[in-house]
Amino acid sequence: MSISPKLALLEEYALVARALSAPARLMLLEQLAQGERGVEALAEKTGLTVANCSQHLQQLRRAALVTSRRDGKAVIYRLTDARTLTLMDLMRSVAERNLAQVERILRGLSGGEDAPEPVSRADLAARLAEGSVTVLDVRPADEYAAGHIPGALNATLAQLERFLPTLARDAEIVAYCRGPYCVYAHQAVATLRRHGLNARRLEGGLPEWREDGRPVLINAG
Repeated sequence: MSISPKLALLEEYALVARALSAPARLMLLEQLAQGERGVEALAEKTGLTVANCSQHLQQLRRAALVTSRRDGKAVIYRLTDARTLTLMDLMRSVAERNLAQVERILRGLSGGEDAPEPVSRADLAARLAEGSVTVLDVRPADEYAAGHIPGALNATLAQLERFLPTLARDAEIVAYCRGPYCVYAHQAVATLRRHGLNARRLEGGLPEWREDGRPVLINAG
């Protein structure tokens, strides 16, 4: 029995929604937002087995959220459309607005306090031009090397305590990480503020900054 055009459309829309319904697949999208990667690298980054990672990537590919190419024997994945970032951010926004548990988790990341308002990308660009801000990239070193905001310093959460003495006490610090689901910037800001520093996080992360057409520096070699 044939179905109506509307139901046929809704089935396709639901295919995208189902692809987004697993935390593991959201982690994979977050990683691919940093740049294209092979299955083994994605498995290592997310803590999935290679087989499980491949299964989740097939689900994302069926929904056309990711695409792939061959590089010798390796299969390299990337986001099909940068608008997937917008979709991911809308999911985050709706959850933060309506789910009490999300608010509790985020407050926990901020040490039980209300987190300060994030800095917009436009504001950060203006402050960078003025030289009036210290930017801190709290992603792992390999992600920083693959692309970061020009002038940003790199320190992971594990390195942050040792990094503190190098930061000017009167500086405004803006921390950023991977994008809408990354919690490193929340945690970094809480640590910095606990030590009396003026810190806020960037709205979004490196992928959103790049999609705005803003400059990204790649470390050679």
